[in-house]
This record gives sequence, structure tokens and C-alpha cells, in this order.
Amino acid sequence: MPTFDWIVVGNGLTGAALSYELAKQGASVLLLERSASPDNATRYTYGGVPHWSGHTALLRQLYRESLARYTALPDETGVAHHYRELDLLLTVEPGQDPQALAQRYAAVETPPVPITAAEAQEREPYLNPAAIAGALTVRHGHVDPAALVKAYNHGLQDAGGQIIIATVTGLVRMGDRLTGVTTPTQAYAAGQVVVAAGGLTRELIKTAGVKVPVYFSHAEVVETPPLDWQLRSLIMPADLTRSAIESESSRDDTHSWWDEPGHELRPPMLDSGCVQFPDGRLRIGQISRINTALEPALDAAQGEQRLRHGIEPLVPALAAVPGQWHACRVAFSEDGLPLAGPIPGLQGGHVFSGFTSPFGLVPAVAAHFARWANGQDSDILSATRPGRWVTDEASHES
Repeated sequence: MPTFDWIVVGNGLTGAALSYELAKQGASVLLLERSASPDNATRYTYGGVPHWSGHTALLRQLYRESLARYTALPDETGVAHHYRELDLLLTVEPGQDPQALAQRYAAVETPPVPITAAEAQEREPYLNPAAIAGALTVRHGHVDPAALVKAYNHGLQDAGGQIIIATVTGLVRMGDRLTGVTTPTQAYAAGQVVVAAGGLTRELIKTAGVKVPVYFSHAEVVETPPLDWQLRSLIMPADLTRSAIESESSRDDTHSWWDEPGHELRPPMLDSGCVQFPDGRLRIGQISRINTALEPALDAAQGEQRLRHGIEPLVPALAAVPGQWHACRVAFSEDGLPLAGPIPGLQGGHVFSGFTSPFGLVPAVAAHFARWANGQDSDILSATRPGRWVTDEASHES
């Protein structure tokens, strides 16, 4: 049976970044992913890097360190990830007060500035000023998610790590120790196993008899082919609903529902926005729904219609562009901080998931995790430790 220092499960942003950083520290690493082209949250995200949005000293530090990793990665890996800065336009709906919405952002490192609808259109000519009461704006980072994963994967392999396409069906537990993983054709052994499987993280770790408070929403977006015109800005609503529904769906009184597939904890919510990638493709989104089933029945035609109706008043040019509906699971935690570190009561078992702002936080936290795994102390890993919630399956999740 092949044996590694570390097995990392999941090749989205979290697993790609962590496997590379571990290998960079000299560990032998196996990265397992069930598909060569996974339909995961990394694939369908906007790719935004909200480095301006840190509202605590911890988050501000991590955003700064992630920006440093973005600067270093192309030289380290030889692969460009197309990081850039652009205007973020947080649109204010008619009837809303831009100044009141701006107060919600007052504690962040660089608060967005209120501007008029006409000023918003100056920054983004495709924006319809008649559809908004104004906007908040700030410079915002953006990266190509696929290119970033490619860079991390290339760096991992250059450092001697391996990537195997195989579905992880379970975790191998012997007593209180995790010793490896199983796939349909083979078992793999490791001194340490880390699950970085996004919305599948919770279900996979349960195969070892342990619960972790990583939850998931189902996000729906429309992706267009490359278009021959250029959107200058990333557009999102100032009054974003996603964080609110995530918080409400991980309260104490909902914990037991997450072990019963099919509970829709909140009606689906629409946050209309869009972003264009350097190759001309756009993502239009997003609908967020909280359903405890891993594969709920979703109506693609209905979802696409709702997304298009939402973006049409804001960016009329997108009303009839060709595009395809997609859905993915998006992992989140109870308090907005990720779960990154060892699972209590399960030696050799770790989790790296639940990032509310993955492109802003993952590069930095992955580097901290790898240094901690190599014997260095880390205040970051103390703050993100799963032990702040994780319990044995027989106990109540708290």
C-alpha cells in the first residue's frame, strides 16, 4: 500500500493550496480528486479577493499575507494566475440608503465609498444607472480560479507531490488514529490525512465516526462563453444576503437537521451580480439556497431564468447573451472563520474547509498550516482549530 506523509482530499482551491504548501515544506504529499475537471465551488466562483474587507486584526493579517502569496506564486510555480485589481461596485437598490449601507462596512480596513448612480456608470459603462440608487465602491482583487489551481498543482508536482484522480469513498480509522483513505480501487496510507473537500467535507469525515461543523449552501450561476466586449468592474449588491442565511442555517437549533438530508433551512436568495474573466467569459450570479441534501433537486431552467431576470435591470447587455446554468456546493462555518487544523480525538486527521472568503484567506492559511505541520507554532492555527466545535459523533454538536 503506498504511504505518504500527507494525503490531501480535494483539488479545489483549498486542497490545491494546502498540498503545495505542505510539499514546499518537504513532505511527501498525495492529492486526491474525484474528477479531472471538478464541478466545485472553485470552478464556479467569482474569484474575488476582498483584501479590503478585514474587520479584525486576524483577518487583516491574513488578507495581507495572501496578497504576498499571490505576488510570489508565479515565480515559485512558473504559472500565471492572472491576479489583478478592479473596481468593486456594490449596488444599492432603489429605496435603500447608500449612507446607511456604508455604515455596515465602517469597521473594515478600507471602507467602500458611497457614489451616485451616475458615478457608478462612469466606472462601469454597461451598468444601468436607472436601476440603482447609487453604489459603494472600493478596489478589489480578482484572480482566475482555474489558473490559480493550475499554478498550485504545478508547484506540487515540481516539489515531488502526486495527483491522482480517484473518488475517496471513506477514511480509514484504527482506534483513535486516521491511517489513510479508501477509493473504489485502492487504499492509500498516510501519516496524516487532511480533508479539504469543500461541501463534501462534513459527509466524508463522518465516515470516520466524527462530525465537524462544516456546512454548505448550493450556489447557482450562469456562465457565458467569451464575449467580445469588456466589463470593467465586479458587480455585487451592497446588501448581500448570503452571509445572513449562512449564519441562520448553522445555529444550535439547526444542528440536528444537517444529519437529515432534504431540509431546506431557508428559501433560496438571489444576489444579482457579475464578473468577467480575462478570457472574456462572464459569471452571472448568484442564487444561494440552504438544503441539507448533497444533491437536491434543482430546476436548471427556473434557476437560469431567475438569474437572468435579476441581472437584466443592472446590466441590460447581459439579457440575451448565451450562457449555461451551473450549480455547486459552497462550504461555510458557523462563525465565518475556517476550520483549519487537527480534528480532536482523531490522531492524524485534519480538516481544511469552511472558508467564507476563500480567495482572500486560503493562500495565507495554507502557508500557516504547512509551517505548523513542520513544527512551527502558529497563532493562526490556534484561532482556526476545529477543536472550538468538533465533538465525537455520539455527542451533541456544539
